[in-house]
Order: sequence, then structure tokens, then C-alpha cells
Amino acid sequence: MDLGLADRVYVLTGASRGLGLATARHLVADGARVVLSARAPERVAEAVEALGGPQRAIGLTADLTDPGTPERLIAAAREQFGRLDGALISVGGPPRGTAAQVTDAQWRESFETVFLGSVRAARTVAAALTEGGAIGLVLSTSTRGPVPGLGISNGLRPGLAGVAKDMADEYGPRGVRVLSLLPGRIMTDRNKELFAATGDPERARQEAEAAIPLGRVGDPDEFGRVAAFLLSPAASYLTGVTVPVDGGALRGL
Repeated sequence: MDLGLADRVYVLTGASRGLGLATARHLVADGARVVLSARAPERVAEAVEALGGPQRAIGLTADLTDPGTPERLIAAAREQFGRLDGALISVGGPPRGTAAQVTDAQWRESFETVFLGSVRAARTVAAALTEGGAIGLVLSTSTRGPVPGLGISNGLRPGLAGVAKDMADEYGPRGVRVLSLLPGRIMTDRNKELFAATGDPERARQEAEAAIPLGRVGDPDEFGRVAAFLLSPAASYLTGVTVPVDGGALRGL
């Protein structure tokens, strides 16, 4: 199946590893070009090299809390590759703790990064896109059902899904699509951290897998393939949806 990604250009935030990097690999493998951003310069450089260097990928050291980051990414895409066709917007997971346990400072900081940073990036990129453009927000299955011990995520991710739906309505008449991806238990550094925090990571993994109909934790590439498809012209009639990539763990229809 031809996804129609040849020579298209995407920006991906928080993409020096994990789900963002996996998506970048699949975009590039199908002929797209990518602009990556993350906060650690050495990881950005490693990711760009792994993707094939400046003919296929470039990277910026950037943080979504900086209001200027989205414009920098757009400018880099146009300067290096001559166009922009979409974005995958992802930020790191907020601090652990129940909604009642985390502090006001943690809520404020997470709102600035997880929520406002994502909203700002999405609206800025959307303003720069033409017909056929697409934006994906990487959220979490906490969008549909609270995850124990992740109170901030449980509070902010559903709001972002609502924002994505609202933006899909607003930008749809221009032919620009906006959607949300809901990763479940996928073996990223974040999930390794969450398993380790229990004190018995192997048992935690086994308990998580027992609640997943496919019986296993996912691989980042399984998410990356889905995200690349959703951003591609092959998914041209999909917008305003939330797409779980969770092995069937969510129980809602």
C-alpha cells in the first residue's frame, strides 16, 4: 500500500526516542522527510544520524514550553526541505502521583508543558498547513480511562483530546486534519520507568500484560506504523478521532 508520503515533510516534537522516533523511522522509510525536536542535544543528534542524516532528517534542540518553538520548527522544515505537511506533537510524561498527591507547582508546570505547549504547537502548525495537512497529538489511554497513579495525565490528556476535536472542526473546511493517538502499554523509557517505580518491574509488566487482550506490551514500531498512516494522505478521510494503540486494553467500544 502506498501511503503517499514521498517527499512530504513533517515536524515531530519529543522525538529523539520512543514513540516519536519510531514514527519518524516509518515516515522516512516511506519517503518522507522529518524535522525532530527534543530537549537533549546529544539525543537529537543521535536520532538524526539514525534516520540517515540531513537528506532525510534534521533536528533542533527545543522545548514546547518556549512559545517560539513551533515557529522555529516550521521555519526549519521550510528552509531545509521546502515545505510542511504536518506534525506529530508529543511531550514527556508528567510526574507520577495521584491527582490529590501532586503539588500545585507540578500541576502548573505540567499544564505549561503537556497542555499549553501542545495546544500552541498544534494551532501554530495548523495555521501553516495547506489542504492535505495533518496533525497528530500523542496522548494516552488515560484520555478514556484513568490510569492509577498518573493523576496529572488523567486530568490533562482528556482535555487535549477535546482540543483536538475542536481544532478538527475548525480546520476541517481548509482540508487540514487533526486527531489524537492513545498509546497504551508500549515498551518506551516512560513505561520502563513506571514499571521500575513499583519496586518489582517484572511483576508489574506481567500484571499489565494480563490486562491486555493481546497478552503483551507493545513495541514502539507498532505505534510508529499507525501514526505514520494517520498522518499520511492514505488516511485522508480521518479527522477528529481518538485512535487507541493499546493491544485492546481499553474496554469501551
